[in-house]
Amino acid sequence: MKNRMIGALLAVLGAASTAPLASGESDGSRWWSHVAFLADDRLEGRDTGSEGHRKAAEYVAREFEKAGLKPAGTDGYLQPVKFRSKQIDEAHSSLSLVGRDGEEPLALGPDAVISLRVDPASSIEADLVFVGHGLANEEAGYDDFKGLDVRGKVVIYLSGAPSSIPGPLAAHMQSSGERGAVLRRVGAIGVVSIQNPKNMDIPWERSSLARLMPSMSLADPSMDDNRGLSIGVAFNPAKADKLLAGSGHTFAEILEAADAHKPLPHFAIPKKLKATVAVKRVEVESQNVAAVLPGSDPALRGEYVVFTAHLDHIGVGQPINGDPIYNGAMDNASGIAAMLDVAAMLKESGTKLRRSVLFVAVTGEEKGLLGSKFFASFPTVDPKSIVADINTDMFLPLYPMKRVTIYGLDESDLGDEAAAVARSVGISPDPDPEPKRNIFIRSDQYSFIRRGIPSLALKIGFVKGSPEEQLSKKWLTERYHAPSDDLNQPVDRKAAAAFDAYVARLLERVANREARPRWKDSSFFKRFAG
Repeated sequence: MKNRMIGALLAVLGAASTAPLASGESDGSRWWSHVAFLADDRLEGRDTGSEGHRKAAEYVAREFEKAGLKPAGTDGYLQPVKFRSKQIDEAHSSLSLVGRDGEEPLALGPDAVISLRVDPASSIEADLVFVGHGLANEEAGYDDFKGLDVRGKVVIYLSGAPSSIPGPLAAHMQSSGERGAVLRRVGAIGVVSIQNPKNMDIPWERSSLARLMPSMSLADPSMDDNRGLSIGVAFNPAKADKLLAGSGHTFAEILEAADAHKPLPHFAIPKKLKATVAVKRVEVESQNVAAVLPGSDPALRGEYVVFTAHLDHIGVGQPINGDPIYNGAMDNASGIAAMLDVAAMLKESGTKLRRSVLFVAVTGEEKGLLGSKFFASFPTVDPKSIVADINTDMFLPLYPMKRVTIYGLDESDLGDEAAAVARSVGISPDPDPEPKRNIFIRSDQYSFIRRGIPSLALKIGFVKGSPEEQLSKKWLTERYHAPSDDLNQPVDRKAAAAFDAYVARLLERVANREARPRWKDSSFFKRFAG
């Protein structure tokens, strides 16, 4: 039953092989054709709820049908999702610091950004307290708020976590859901976040442009991670000493402590944060797209291995070098193209899978993993029947595929399966090389993890210090969330085809194993399985 599938995959994944798949697509041409449609200027960056996103969703649904997949949405292949959209009216908004010497205005953009991930009050004036990393977790034995009175105040924190806390748990503690729950518990009414410059994916000058784009939350207010907060601000690290002035502490001192893995100080700031915020609010609807490849085993076909990737990007925004369209070719037209390519591979191979495979192209990832959060909360199949999620987001085929990064490698035996498939075709399986970037909780697999479902995210890997790492970092600096993530960039299409073949074989292996994937006893995330 498996011979044709395995033979095709081995041909694609072999380092020196140019042997084709059954369809002759080992050169990545089919994958690229999907990227070319999804990242075309005509779709205007596929912003959540936009006409371009709707066209992309309809395209994915048509391709699912071509691949022989059955509809698995609530409306054919589609699962409509309702959002509340918020956009700042910056001309009628302001931020300032109020101290004994008067009021110091802050420049929106150069100094700070009002984040609409928090639905802001129209006006606020509150005391400020620096709270280290702003984290708390009983099991980790860590609490930045112990002994501090922050009730009714705005807390300031430096992104990151103590090195004593394992990477996946540290990432979980920094998620909006966990942080929001802690802030509600301690009674804080707002947050000011400062990124550690060493861990910034995007230069401030570019990331601050996104402040003018719409932010979204799910229409159901109970699903808002930041409910209860009245203000959220991101502060330019280069201007952080404006916040700290008069406190007896400097930002350089705080960064030095963080870099040396020393405890961060906690202290009151002798000034208040004052904000006036005007917001334009509308309701929009966007689409998850879901399809199923039914399993063949009477005992297992009612169980589902989910393959996810996000369909949305960030749309039309502030022009960079005269270009206002943020096409999102690698983020994440590439992942959706991989999904469609894998679906076609499975059809062409004739492979019969024991479990069913559920393909879900989710919306709203760029707005805070919202489409996957909605799907994981309201799946179109029995929630108890979902056994695993395999996610790909911005897998970056910039160089030949010799390694695969497996986010969540050590958390469940799903990681063991992913590593075994990699080794079987001469690819090195690697854990997260940059845990401080919090990738494990920054894409859609996290929505399934929170529901207790063993999950992984996959990218083409690199060795630390290698030219491949430099290529990846250069891409992040120059193209991540920029209009230059378009169709005019160098991409290794054969690497993309190899990645797709790897994912197809992993899906086959997980769908055909006897037992459901399970969390390892050592994993913090085991608790979510109930």
